Amino acid sequence: MSTKLQEKLRCEKRGEEFVDETLNSIGRTPESQHYVKNAVLREEIIRCKRENNGKASEELAKMFIQIASKLSNKLKYTNEDDRQDCIYTAVGDCLKYFKDFDETITENAFAYITSICRNGFAKGWRNLGRMKQPQALTVSLSDNLYSL
Repeated sequence: MSTKLQEKLRCEKRGEEFVDETLNSIGRTPESQHYVKNAVLREEIIRCKRENNGKASEELAKMFIQIASKLSNKLKYTNEDDRQDCIYTAVGDCLKYFKDFDETITENAFAYITSICRNGFAKGWRNLGRMKQPQALTVSLSDNLYSL
């Protein structure tokens, strides 16, 4: 990514005029920032429910992966494998529960899928193979057994 000064110098080299659009873009969000659009997600869910008998299409699965990956950036993991496990758990929950979305109640499918992902992250974190410690440690000192 280049700075404005570098871009200005490049434009001068090419003989073009440099136009700074920073002030014009403040307060606006370009369409490319929305990685999954609510309307597209909603229509794909409705289509899959009607045409595929509740089975997710490949496009819908890609949307779920994008949402889960983006949400995982807000959480902190010490191990990248833990992050991937939680993403896969969240996507699995999305694939399992997207059929329960009721388009007559709400039009916001994105919020519905996001809440499923968040719950999936919590479930994945709980199900990670954390080291299970035994209820009591037994230590043998000579012939006597002691419990801690």
